[in-house]
Amino acid sequence: MNYLRTLTVPRWEALRQTEADLFGFPRRVAHRHGNDSHRWRRTVRAAKMLRLGRERWQRMRSAIKVNVFVWNLPLGVFTLAYIAAHIFGTTLFRDGALSIGGIYLIFYYIDVIKEPLWSINRQIEDLQKAAASIRRIMMLQAEQPTMLDGPGVDVPAGATAVTFDHVSFFYADDPDTMILQDLDFRLEPGTVLGLLGRTGSGKSTLTKLLFRFYDPTDGAILLGSGDNRFDLRDARQAELRRHIGLVTQEVQLFHASVRDNLTLFDATISDAQILAVLDDLGLMPWLNSLPNGLDSPLQADASLSAGEAQLLAFVRVFLADPGLVIMDEASSRLDPVTEMKIEQAIDKLLANRTGIIVAHRLATVQRADEIMILGDGCIVEYGRRTQLAADPNSQFAQLLVTGLEEAIS
Repeated sequence: MNYLRTLTVPRWEALRQTEADLFGFPRRVAHRHGNDSHRWRRTVRAAKMLRLGRERWQRMRSAIKVNVFVWNLPLGVFTLAYIAAHIFGTTLFRDGALSIGGIYLIFYYIDVIKEPLWSINRQIEDLQKAAASIRRIMMLQAEQPTMLDGPGVDVPAGATAVTFDHVSFFYADDPDTMILQDLDFRLEPGTVLGLLGRTGSGKSTLTKLLFRFYDPTDGAILLGSGDNRFDLRDARQAELRRHIGLVTQEVQLFHASVRDNLTLFDATISDAQILAVLDDLGLMPWLNSLPNGLDSPLQADASLSAGEAQLLAFVRVFLADPGLVIMDEASSRLDPVTEMKIEQAIDKLLANRTGIIVAHRLATVQRADEIMILGDGCIVEYGRRTQLAADPNSQFAQLLVTGLEEAIS
């Protein structure tokens, strides 16, 4: 069984990798491209799904073929044991060296050994799968980041300018599909940009590039103005992310205290600062309901409403005090009552800061100074919100007439 394990574990490991690729592929497609209407892209994706499904079947068959030996090994071993017991037992009994009771004990001992070995055999497959999973976890832990820190720059405090210098991007595992194409624009310090577009147009990818989850395939993203302007790739990631606040629909909680969840384990933020922000956002009643206040533990699966979780995300950004704030559909999960509570807080957060709001709601985009509409990764329309709204031929004006939620969803 130990020898067979060396043959089966690599096969189960390969199967696990194929299953991860297969089951993760639809999620990646939905996240990157949404309801893409291009027929050839749908055909390519269907062909890739078929290839991954066939590869999974082939690897499953390969693993099961070797596992057949594991399943049949005890059967063969005990068959040989019973045959040997009959042959040698009969011979020894005829020679008078063994009584009938002794022969019975031999068969009894075989049966005693058989049951636990069958039980072990039934667990062998689970152990092989577990070993394959452990090896994959160890490989994951050994992975080295591809996003490397730059030499480091002095990131200025306060509102910062944002420049996209002919930026294009595609994902490394899908180089044939351009997600962003030749984006070229500049946001002045303190400007709030409303980013619109259909699902899969590249809105969220643009924000990920700014937060440096990825680097552009072509072009450069610059922060700052004049002598203080720098390429994101020149900054250390920790420096960069201290000056960029990101609020998304999904809020991640940690198995830690309320204080650590809000400060993200930054001990330099005082309790007075935390309490002031909680009070501004109307979260003091929620905090007072907890048994130990800021020391109360939160679980990763804490039963918070969508509104409460979103408000906690806003608290984090307030406490970090970044110069650039990115809101990726940040208010889309809030009920009207909760949204009313934070409208003034959002305005306060965006005051004297550069902001980018990925929005599907008119109420959110109306606070933007500039509007950009993306389509298939390209800039379809870009300009001052008031000017675009006053131009009946602009797409933004048409969205205002037809209803933003229906037009770009």
